[in-house]
Amino acid sequence: MKFSRFYRSAAIASVAALALAACSSDDSADENAGGDSGEQASAEVSGTLIGGGASSQEAAMTAWTAGVTEVHPDLTVQYDPVGSGSGREGFIAGQYTFAGSDSAMDAEEQEQACGSGNAFHVPSYISPVAVAFNLEGVDTLNMNPDTIAKVFAGEITSWDDAEIAEQNEGVELPATDITVVHRSDDSGTTENFTDYLNGAASDVWTWEAADAWPEELTGESAQQTSGVVSLTTDTDGAITYADASQIGGLSTVAVGVGEDYVEYSAEAAASAVETAEEDPESEGARILDRSTEEEGVYPIVMISYHIFCDTYDNEEMVNQVKAFGNYVISEDGQTAAEESAGNAPISETIRSEATERIDAITVAG
Repeated sequence: MKFSRFYRSAAIASVAALALAACSSDDSADENAGGDSGEQASAEVSGTLIGGGASSQEAAMTAWTAGVTEVHPDLTVQYDPVGSGSGREGFIAGQYTFAGSDSAMDAEEQEQACGSGNAFHVPSYISPVAVAFNLEGVDTLNMNPDTIAKVFAGEITSWDDAEIAEQNEGVELPATDITVVHRSDDSGTTENFTDYLNGAASDVWTWEAADAWPEELTGESAQQTSGVVSLTTDTDGAITYADASQIGGLSTVAVGVGEDYVEYSAEAAASAVETAEEDPESEGARILDRSTEEEGVYPIVMISYHIFCDTYDNEEMVNQVKAFGNYVISEDGQTAAEESAGNAPISETIRSEATERIDAITVAG
C-alpha cells in the first residue's frame, strides 16, 4: 500500500497584524479539529457516509454515529447491520463506502475491492463472544474447550451429561435437551467462534473456521446477532454464541483456559488481543491465539474491523472516511463505544497504526 503525506508550511509574518490573524486562524482550526478526533482541521466534512456489515457492532455504531456529529455537525453516518459477509459484499460492489466486519477479508475479496486501490483493516471494536444459554435455574456453567465443541457438534445432547456435570459440582442440572442455535447468515461472529473451536478443540471440532455454520450439523438458526439471541431466549435448553454486549439476560459459560475457568469480560478479551500478531495477508488485521493457557485471558474474542480503501473517487468521500475513521479509534470514540456496548478499547499501538493508515487515504488518480 502506497502512502502519501501532506505537510503544511507556515511563514512567520513580520507584521504584527498578520501574526495576530495567524494565531486567530490556528485557534479556530484547533476548535474545528474536535480535539481527540484526529481529523485534519482544514478539511470541510459534510454529506452522508454509508457503511454496512457486522451486526455485532450495532450498539457501538449507534454511539459512533451520534458522537461523530458532535465533532463534525454536517456529517451524517448511516450503517446497515446486515452481517459481516453481506457488508463485505456491499463494500466490494460499491454499495457501501466502508464495511464493518468481524473477520478480515480473504485474498479474493481484497483483489475485488477498491478498484485500482487497496483495502485495509482498522481494528475498531474488541469484544468477547459469549457462549450463552437458557436453562432455568442455572446462571453460569464451567466448560472446557472440548466440552463446548462437543455441545455445538451435537455429541453432547443433554444438559445433565456427565462431562458437563463433572465440571460443575454442586450444580443441579436438568435432563433437558440441548438445542444449538447458530447464525443462518454468513457471519464474522461464526468465523471467530469456529476459529476458536478449531484452534482450542481440534480433536473434536474438525471443521475449518468459516463465516457459514457447517451444513451437516443440526440445530436451529436465525439471522444476525439479535436473531440468535431472541431464539435462544425463547427456547428452554438452547445455547448459542453471540457478541457479549447483546446477550441480554441469558446465562453464560465460563471457558476453560489452562487449569482455570474464565468468565467473559472486556478486560479478559483485551488481554487476548494484546498478544495477537498482525496478519501478513490482510493489512491491519490480527491473528489470535485461540489455544492460549495464559491466566485471565478469555480466548473467544472478536476483533471487529472497519474496512476502508486507501483511495476514493473524490475529496468529499476521503474527508468523510477520515473524519469517521479517526473519530471511531480516538479515545472519545472508544469511550463512547465502551459505555454503550461494554467492549474493550483498542490499545495505543493499534490506534497509532490505524491513524497512520487512515490519514494516508487520498483521492484516486
